[in-house]
Amino acid sequence: MTDQRNNRLEPYGECLLGDLFEHLVSPGLDPAIDQWLAEDFGELGDLTTSAFISPDVQVRAELRSRQHGVLCGLPIVRRIASRAAGTIESEPLAVDGDRVEPGTRVMEFRGPLAALLPVERTLLNLLGRASGVATMTARFVDAVAGTGAVIVDTRKTTPGLRKIEKYAVRSGGGVLHRIGLYDAVLVKDNHIAGLGDDYVDAIEAAAMACREQMRPRFIEIEVDRLEQLDAILGLPSGIIDIVLLDNMELPAMREAVEARNRRRRGLCLEASGGVTLENVRAVAETGVDRIAVGAITHSAVQIDFGLDIE
Repeated sequence: MTDQRNNRLEPYGECLLGDLFEHLVSPGLDPAIDQWLAEDFGELGDLTTSAFISPDVQVRAELRSRQHGVLCGLPIVRRIASRAAGTIESEPLAVDGDRVEPGTRVMEFRGPLAALLPVERTLLNLLGRASGVATMTARFVDAVAGTGAVIVDTRKTTPGLRKIEKYAVRSGGGVLHRIGLYDAVLVKDNHIAGLGDDYVDAIEAAAMACREQMRPRFIEIEVDRLEQLDAILGLPSGIIDIVLLDNMELPAMREAVEARNRRRRGLCLEASGGVTLENVRAVAETGVDRIAVGAITHSAVQIDFGLDIE
């Protein structure tokens, strides 16, 4: 799939990573930070720091990785430090998307210890979670390198953290699918079940009306059998942008790619279902354009970072 086509299908496809953060994550970040901190502060704030640490104690602190991984979330950390601990100065020593190893310094802080300690766990949690998603994504991206297939995410995200986790997917080299139900169309098996026996004609009529009235970024339809794909390939050009090959075996995927190449070259094929690090390259080598992987968000393991205070 060409970069131009990929940019059209991906939300913010032409944005650099920093611009993606500003468009996708930044607008809702301050209220989210307030909510995260409220979980810790409650009505009384940080009792331990208030009781034991003088407001006059000044420190320099470094944020360091304790594991190998892909860094993501430094702009969030800086926003937490500036919003919740306004007297703390922060200086990034790396950028999102960097590969880190144990001991890598990623940010430096200066200011009152009493301002930094109450937000320490919140910023470590968010940095660790985002970096975990970026790291898992990068493993899948590395596994399909050279095949021409891209790794895309799903809506299997942590409630309240979707935009951060999707930003993390891009930080790890992945491609964004739809952000939510509102920006693109994905007709799944349960939708098709409600269309009746003449579902192909119903799809054509609904897709044309949807394009005119709602202007979705793309229209995608799920198939799980080659007969369904054959019917979809019979639709006029421009009705469907992506066909999702759901839980197909590798031989069936290869047949699907061959059929697409014969009849509708340029139509995007996306594989989904049961994709693991062990089999993702074999899936990519069938010739599909995209591989949707829920595991890059729902099974990502947090990367460990530590705050070392001097």
